[in-house]
Amino acid sequence: MTDYTALAERYVAAWNERDPEARTKAVAALWTEDGGYIDPLATVTGHEGIAAVIAGAQDMFPGFVFTLGGAVDGHHDTARFTWHLGPEGAVEPVVIGFDVVAIAEDGRIGNVYGFLDKVPA
Repeated sequence: MTDYTALAERYVAAWNERDPEARTKAVAALWTEDGGYIDPLATVTGHEGIAAVIAGAQDMFPGFVFTLGGAVDGHHDTARFTWHLGPEGAVEPVVIGFDVVAIAEDGRIGNVYGFLDKVPA
């Protein structure tokens, strides 16, 4: 049985990892080798591409942190959750997103389908 909340927490931790080597290891532990990530701004496949998208988001929003925006929901091989991005401790996030995660047979992420619900003007 999948612990959807633990998976989402590991996912958010990977997006917050600033050290490139540690981030690469986190992505490899979390995603399958052929895993993918798609949102309105990016479509990538493989660990290198996913790590690059994460690094790009960190460069775009220096010093910001990702947090879960509420409860994680899941069934079978799919999870969904809202995330927030903003300065640590901020009352109102700058960015709000919603991700749907397809979980592979080995328990790692096969694909992420991301949606942006709130973005800066």
